This record gives sequence, C-alpha cells and structure tokens, in this order.
Amino acid sequence: MIEKVNLTEKFGQFADHWSPKVAGAINDSEVKLVKLLGEFVWHHHEHEDEMFLVIKGHLTIRLQGQPDVELDPGEFVIIPKGLEHMPVAEAEVEALLLEPKGTLNTGNVVNERTVADLDRI
Repeated sequence: MIEKVNLTEKFGQFADHWSPKVAGAINDSEVKLVKLLGEFVWHHHEHEDEMFLVIKGHLTIRLQGQPDVELDPGEFVIIPKGLEHMPVAEAEVEALLLEPKGTLNTGNVVNERTVADLDRI
C-alpha cells in the first residue's frame, strides 16, 4: 500500500533527541527522522554514505580536516563513508536522514547514544 507521509505530523510523534525513527524505506535504504540538540559524537561510517536534510532549524556538521558545513531548512549534505564528522545543533533541529538499512547512528562508536533498534513511526 502506498503511504503519504506528513513530516510535521511524524515529527510531532516524538520528542527525544539523537534517536532516529524510521519513517519509510527505499530499496536497501531507510528514511529516518531525527530531532537534534547539542553536540553529538565524532564518528564515521565505515561502509555507508549518509544524507542529512534539514527540515527545521540550523545544523552544523563539523568535519575532520575540512570546513564545517552549515545547513538551513531545505538544504542537505551527503557525508561520504569514512569521513569523521560531528553534527551540532545549538537549538533543536528536525532532520531527515537517508542511509542504508542497519546504519548505526553513531557509526564506528558504540556508546550511550547508540540506537541499534530503531522505532518505526
């Protein structure tokens, strides 16, 4: 069955930060929604590229050895696999992520912010 997704409605279903929720799937990738606030952890994804699309707020993505990327609503960036990065949100950000199924939010780092089993909304 084809399902229309309303991002405002989906973001209204959760309040936690740094805990992606699966909102859909495309082939071998998942569309994830996440709320961000504060600094995340430096990490990289060994085998996966990762796309960040800002829906609401302003997101800075710090990159190892490269200038920061600043994203506003309607802007996205693709972080190539292997590139060390750290998302930073001074105020709450709503973002859509597109990445292969099974991609850990903390990549090569496993800590208290790692979410292995994602909720579906």
